Amino acid sequence: MDKKAVVLINLGTPEKPTTKSVREYLNIFLSDQRIIKMSPFWWQPILHTMILPHRPQKSPKLYQQIWREDGSPLLTYARTQQNYLQERLPDYRVEIAMSYSHPRISETFYKLRTAGYQDITIIPLYPQYSGMTVGSVYDDVQNYFRKTDKIVDLRFIHSFYKEDDYINYYAEKIKEQLQKTPVNALLFSYHGVPVSYVANGDPYPQECRETTAKIMEKVGKVKYFQTFQSKFGPSEWLKPATDSTLEGLPHRGYRKIMVIAPGFVADCLETLHELKVENKGYFMTHGGEEFIYLSPFNDDPKFADLLAKLVRK
Repeated sequence: MDKKAVVLINLGTPEKPTTKSVREYLNIFLSDQRIIKMSPFWWQPILHTMILPHRPQKSPKLYQQIWREDGSPLLTYARTQQNYLQERLPDYRVEIAMSYSHPRISETFYKLRTAGYQDITIIPLYPQYSGMTVGSVYDDVQNYFRKTDKIVDLRFIHSFYKEDDYINYYAEKIKEQLQKTPVNALLFSYHGVPVSYVANGDPYPQECRETTAKIMEKVGKVKYFQTFQSKFGPSEWLKPATDSTLEGLPHRGYRKIMVIAPGFVADCLETLHELKVENKGYFMTHGGEEFIYLSPFNDDPKFADLLAKLVRK
């Protein structure tokens, strides 16, 4: 019988909350042509002269605010879910990998291949598909095996937002929180992507809309909004934007809100700082009274239950 493995893959994180580590991380991240669809001939000079000398100066302070004693939240939660999933799948070897930091995808697959694993299930930890995230993971996996004659059986799970356990998890958490603290509206915030990527066929915004609709079918009749966050660069990104929406909601009578980010499976800089600090600030300074942030799975064992079902399907 073939030896089986599961690889959980997420975006990545700086190794430390320092300027040097952030610069190294951003260099790898922003050099991915799935992220920046511009010829490297033009983009690399811009990256190394206009972005990397300046952007990493601010980011370490932000990372320092969210850093835990055991390291980056994103990596810490990934390791916790790895352990949970290993308990649920004793016949598999469970590993983690990161697209832009250690352990890199190539490192993890080299370890599994040399250990003789012939059947590998790959789960990018992004509920909705986008070429910028899941597509990039697919590229990295294919590029690794393109360099070797020892090919294995691969199963690639490209999204899981339709899974009942995923939808029910958020719906139940929202309903439980609403019983504790009633609000005027819910706001679903997803990481944005450039409009041009969607025009070229990226299904991401449609999958986000389906996610919100499926959750709200379970929640019931509560006012809600859907927005996109984390815009980067001068190009047009998906709208409505989370920040401008939150600035405007108090003026429309929505002064108590709950914010949910169902595109993330673990808290990171985009949730812990961008949503809970920056965007909360926009909302409160424009007349908001109550801002509740509902965290994603993080270290909840229910996420490992979901992942185990995906593997066994």
